[in-house]
Amino acid sequence: MRLKILVIFLMMPFCALAQDNPSGEKHPLFRNDSVLKAVLTAPISQAYAQRHQDVRIYYPGQWTYIDEDGETKRLQASIRTRGHFRREVCQFPPLQLNFKKSEVKGTLFAGQNKVKLVAPCKDGDRYQQYVVLEYLAYRMLQILTDHSFSTRLVRLSYVDRDEHLDSRTDIAFLIEDDSDMVKRLDLDRLHLKTVRYAQLDHPHLAIAQIFQFMIANNDYSVIKPSGDDDCCHNVQAVGVEEAEDGVIPVPYDFDFSGFVNATYAAPPSMVPVRDVRVRYFYGLCQPRSVLDAAIAHVQSKREEIFALLDNTPELDEKNREKSIEYIEEFYEIIGSPKLTNRLIIQRCRGEDLMNRHFDIATD
Repeated sequence: MRLKILVIFLMMPFCALAQDNPSGEKHPLFRNDSVLKAVLTAPISQAYAQRHQDVRIYYPGQWTYIDEDGETKRLQASIRTRGHFRREVCQFPPLQLNFKKSEVKGTLFAGQNKVKLVAPCKDGDRYQQYVVLEYLAYRMLQILTDHSFSTRLVRLSYVDRDEHLDSRTDIAFLIEDDSDMVKRLDLDRLHLKTVRYAQLDHPHLAIAQIFQFMIANNDYSVIKPSGDDDCCHNVQAVGVEEAEDGVIPVPYDFDFSGFVNATYAAPPSMVPVRDVRVRYFYGLCQPRSVLDAAIAHVQSKREEIFALLDNTPELDEKNREKSIEYIEEFYEIIGSPKLTNRLIIQRCRGEDLMNRHFDIATD
């Protein structure tokens, strides 16, 4: 019976997996792709000083922005540092904004509470471009599937209320909260220590893994957590609570990818490459029907992805050319059966798990 249900499922048009949930709707902040202009005024230096502490308090501040009608709006927004690697090593550690739900009603930030802010790690144009490239990685995933985090670019000015830091203006972006993401998808956030192969939603997993190969990112795991966190590493596991299977991986954090190519990035030790720009498929094996459907879906989104890279003014010309060339190389791989076999199929992990789970006969 399980195999019969699987066959029927695999015959469904793969594009149906990426359509909007009719009952889901993005919050106002993420319905527009225009660059938001904002100013953050807060004791930023005090928040940065807590970066190495396990317990970090929120500092009260003010978020001023220009709404879609051109009017200036002000909201209370407390801040604290967040993240792991970037919080420890960056000159400007990433922040989390905490808005008051009662205050944001009827504004562009309606429905927002805690929002992640991704900003340049250090001073300089190079680090500004890293932010734009990581934002574009999120946007490319959004093109491929709705099981992704929504984002919004911000041209953000920082004003340290204590005047210990010079004021500056950066390109940054905001990320949809995970609770909002699962609500939009009508799913649950799953708090699992590990995920078994049999629990995974394989068509969605295939899309996520092909995307990670597209941007040359292996800084993730769909089955194991990082440290003592819930599963998984740089992946949010979502699905239906109490269900035995159907776990969908939603990737995030792409600054260690070859697409971004940050100076501080390095491939994970288990991957036999030294340069993050070198693509190496480290994903779990999938039946050919699942993998082929995922590749066909990604190929169908090719023009949208190149249009995104072509039409993002914040990406400078040098990085635009490099990015387009890099993604063209990816499409050459998945457009060639020979290269797909050598660089993806022959490198996948867990072939024995796949064969047992899908009852695939082996010689």
